[in-house]
Amino acid sequence: MRTVYLFYFLIGATLLGCEGNNNRTDSQQNAPHTRVIAHQGAWKADSLPSNSIASLQRAIELGCYGSEFDVHLTKDDILVVNHDRDFYGLDIATSTYEELLAIKHPNGESIPTAEAYLREGMGQQHTKLIFELKPSHLGQERALRAADLTVELVKKMEADEYVEYILFDYQAAKRIIELDPQANVSYLNGDIPPSQAKHDGFYGLDYNIKVFREHPDWIDEAKELGLAVNVWTINETGDMEDFIEKGVDFITTDEPQLLQALLQDRDGK
Repeated sequence: MRTVYLFYFLIGATLLGCEGNNNRTDSQQNAPHTRVIAHQGAWKADSLPSNSIASLQRAIELGCYGSEFDVHLTKDDILVVNHDRDFYGLDIATSTYEELLAIKHPNGESIPTAEAYLREGMGQQHTKLIFELKPSHLGQERALRAADLTVELVKKMEADEYVEYILFDYQAAKRIIELDPQANVSYLNGDIPPSQAKHDGFYGLDYNIKVFREHPDWIDEAKELGLAVNVWTINETGDMEDFIEKGVDFITTDEPQLLQALLQDRDGK
């Protein structure tokens, strides 16, 4: 029964445009579907803590192409998963991991380490782990240290095929590309045109909706250069439809179920 369930689940994920592929190929560039990335996991509809193991599990259950999660470096060099730079009021960068364990998510989870998060995500084959390494408010040295430890962790865990990186910090992003030229690394900040991103070895542009509204030509330009295009964070149906029509590869959303239903409806027409 489990085998039959898995078969139909994977077929459903494919129909929703959520199938995984770690390398950008001609077939990906010509893919008919925009793909779904759950922002901080699939947390909103089920009132789960964002960036929790539970929200990752839910994104996997939905068959999303990717589940995005945010990673910070603690004072004692542990990579942990949380959106904001503080965990319920406790500053992550100036706290030890043990200090962070004194606080729990509302569902009882502790703050996950990036290692635990990756291990959980590696128990399946269809959902990518979209690893957002956050900038450090302590300065560039700590940001680069986090980049070094990130690549070291992914290599140690042999998680390369699961992980795609996104960063706001351009220098930290370039460090990851330097350390692992085969990694899929996309830039988030929105201040770099496609030509420079291509020149510097990026896999794609992962820009806020406002950036692509201001620079609509960047979508086609990026495609022509072979760059992936992701737009974040889109939660309204009208915006989803607009960027699907524009042919973006990925949409990052707090409403993955809504976007999946929209894509399924369009497929059925």
